[in-house]
Amino acid sequence: MASIPETMAAILLTGHGGLDKLVYRQDVPVPKPVAGEVLIRVTGCGMNNTDVWVRQGAYGTEDDPGAVSTWRRQGNTLTFPRIQGADTVGHIVAVGEGVDPARIGERVTVDFSIYNREDDSLADIDYMGHGRDGGYAEYMTLPAENALVVDTDMSDIELATFCCAYLTGERMLERARLSAGERVLVTGASGGVGSAIIQLARARGAIPIAIAGPGKEGAMLDIGAEAVVTRGKGDLAEAVAEATGGQPIDVVADLVAGPMFNDLLKILRPEGRYTTAGAIAGPVVQLDLRTMYLKQLELHGSSQGSRADFRRLVDYIESGKIRPLVGGVYPLSEFHRAQTDFMAKNFVGKLVVVPDP
Repeated sequence: MASIPETMAAILLTGHGGLDKLVYRQDVPVPKPVAGEVLIRVTGCGMNNTDVWVRQGAYGTEDDPGAVSTWRRQGNTLTFPRIQGADTVGHIVAVGEGVDPARIGERVTVDFSIYNREDDSLADIDYMGHGRDGGYAEYMTLPAENALVVDTDMSDIELATFCCAYLTGERMLERARLSAGERVLVTGASGGVGSAIIQLARARGAIPIAIAGPGKEGAMLDIGAEAVVTRGKGDLAEAVAEATGGQPIDVVADLVAGPMFNDLLKILRPEGRYTTAGAIAGPVVQLDLRTMYLKQLELHGSSQGSRADFRRLVDYIESGKIRPLVGGVYPLSEFHRAQTDFMAKNFVGKLVVVPDP
């Protein structure tokens, strides 16, 4: 077994702001696992919108955009410097007290949620890369129970495309109770969560309709979309009706919000369900309450996922019901380029960051 170095390379988030707040360092102390923890050598970490939004301070309020939301955590757990990165895959190289040494050598995927309750409530939940250091580094410690062996032949990079995006998508669909035969309209469908939802909807036997940017229609159909509506071309309601042959939309899984929010509610059938976990086009929307109450609509906010959601995700991976979508791979030392490309959104699926050779 290779020896564990004293220092490592990592990306440190040093404060809220631009890309200059992300600093590549090669002298960061390698963390040591305490009781109940494992140390993994990171082999891949997927990039997420949350990484960008936390850096920008976008989880604040209209009055104080720089503030970090504490709605769920009853206090801000983000301190600087912080190593971000939730979608981590790696190999266990050391264990803390109380963890079976036989686990050394296991390849694991990280359940990134920090569960502060024993039940499946998400009222008080945090995540690795925010409340504690994550996977944009060569090494990472985490609770042993969050390091899960997944029975799959996928590569480490492929496995690193799943956790955050797919867990977020699965929780959205679970909250909206999407069932077999129902139609779900997916906004931002070419992104990590959107493309995950298309596959997860198919895994449930549902019918996904994608809204995506020009040039991405073919990719959406390949992933599993029943039909694709090209964003920004004509009246949205008419385009969706044409795409579905006039069939009703049971669920809207929205990751865009912004100006299209009210149109999405209008498109929903009476007693339909709207679920959201993001607002790429703008978090502050105009809501005509008459649309909501006269159509008997349900609106669900969603974030992360429960232990049960994560177990279903692992089952989907192991059974081959969902497949990885690698949009690009970047070395840790080129993190600024990776996040710049990520924000440009000219890819389908997930970008993955790996340690330099």
